[in-house]
Amino acid sequence: MLLEKAWKLFENKIFPVASDAQSFNPYRDFDARFDIPGAPAHRRQNLRHYLSAYQKRPPVFLLAEAPGPWGCRFSGVPLVSEAQLVDADFPLSGQPTSLEPTPHHEYSANIYWRVLGPYFPHFFTWNTVPFHPHRQDEPLTIRTPRVAEVKAWTELLAELLSILQPTHCLAIGRKAESAYGRIGVECTYIRHPSQGGAKLFEAGVLEVIQRVV
Repeated sequence: MLLEKAWKLFENKIFPVASDAQSFNPYRDFDARFDIPGAPAHRRQNLRHYLSAYQKRPPVFLLAEAPGPWGCRFSGVPLVSEAQLVDADFPLSGQPTSLEPTPHHEYSANIYWRVLGPYFPHFFTWNTVPFHPHRQDEPLTIRTPRVAEVKAWTELLAELLSILQPTHCLAIGRKAESAYGRIGVECTYIRHPSQGGAKLFEAGVLEVIQRVV
């Protein structure tokens, strides 16, 4: 697999780290209220399938913020929902991990892949913070990652970029932009597709990727 080095990086730096009261590691931990048995292993396998989709290094690297409660929290793949993984027309496949009878949909993931799907696999997506940040005692909420959380994962970001060697780095939101800045990587800021940003996100992404691909 071309991205075996990336997988080893995740195995060493992400998978062993425990969740805390306001941050959930979907690749290690399990919540019996929401997750099927064996959910972390399924999410790791979904992520591995994502990596295996790349036969060569993608030129565009998109950095998002963090897993959302209806997307990567259950799919294990950045900006991908369970519903997408089981859609025969989607370029990736995988195992849903929630207890819900219907796989979760995520608004941002739907917009993201509507815009970028035709260019896959010429882009790679990752999260500034790989854990799901939530409010204490509210595990299916979402909060903005703290500066300390962003800082804690910049070394991993630098290592991943060293492995992938993209020609263009895009920051989806200000947290991603700040993470690139911490490691001295130039990037293009792109508006996040949520909360009314869909059109600006589409215009910003297409302006870059149509020049590259």
